[in-house]
Amino acid sequence: MDNHNNPFSDLAIESDLQTISAPVFIEANTLPVSMNELLYGCTIPVFAKDNEAAISHHEFIEAVLDGVSAFYHSNDPVIRVSHPVKGRIPEARHKKASDLESHEETLYYERMMFAIEIPSVKRMIGDDELTLTIGGVKSYHLENLHSKKSLEKFKLFIGFKNRVCCNLCVWTDGIVDDLRVFSVDEITQRTKQMIREFEPQATLDQFECWQNINLTEQQFAEFIGRCRMYLYMPKEEKALLPKLEFGDSQINQVVEGYYNDPNFSRTDGEINLWRLYNLFTGANKSSYIDRLLDRGVNASSLLQTFC
Repeated sequence: MDNHNNPFSDLAIESDLQTISAPVFIEANTLPVSMNELLYGCTIPVFAKDNEAAISHHEFIEAVLDGVSAFYHSNDPVIRVSHPVKGRIPEARHKKASDLESHEETLYYERMMFAIEIPSVKRMIGDDELTLTIGGVKSYHLENLHSKKSLEKFKLFIGFKNRVCCNLCVWTDGIVDDLRVFSVDEITQRTKQMIREFEPQATLDQFECWQNINLTEQQFAEFIGRCRMYLYMPKEEKALLPKLEFGDSQINQVVEGYYNDPNFSRTDGEINLWRLYNLFTGANKSSYIDRLLDRGVNASSLLQTFC
């Protein structure tokens, strides 16, 4: 591969491309599936008015893999799904649900997220190993499947995954939000464009910088207090502050992690921004699939306000 066209040529490249089994990067209400399960075990939703097939989860992942392969070797995608939509074949329409046999049931998943690791591109930030990760999100509930086929919505992301806790460190400029396309070829082209435009060095430099910015316990308490107040603030006051996508349950997890997290808790009564960022991305793993990327980006923008 020509390093002149490789946006990561200035990073340390390792030769070991062996597939690494990845722990869970999202926890809330999700199940793991394989590519074969998506291809052979799931039906494909259609747009009801013209019976045109929607782009399947499997096709989405394959399109992104095609884009990634133009630059790197990658591990197999780690896929999580949620919100199953069940059905049955016509011959079983009169059967009780408990009497259905496996071949009489149909299934697809409304929401899907996947992450593809690039094992040759990694960096140590303090004691944490970050690995370049590319992935996407698809949720059929964002489509009007009762109408005719139209532009379909997807989300793509690129960032670094913290191997210590499997947090996704998604940087604001690395996400392509609300990607709207007609075909899988467009997804592949947008994936290539995203990889070319992503600036890994700036992202990693920012993470390293956060290690040198510390918050005292009082500053942390004031920050958490403002986060709790945000939901109830008047609109005109909210407009002057960074947007907060995290709810009370995630803020509670951040506070618990401040005291008890084995990797990112406070040290000598203080916590640096890198550790605080990882507490937020760790709490984000309890988000539903369709909120995970938005909150991941929000975590980086929140911490940037301290710089």
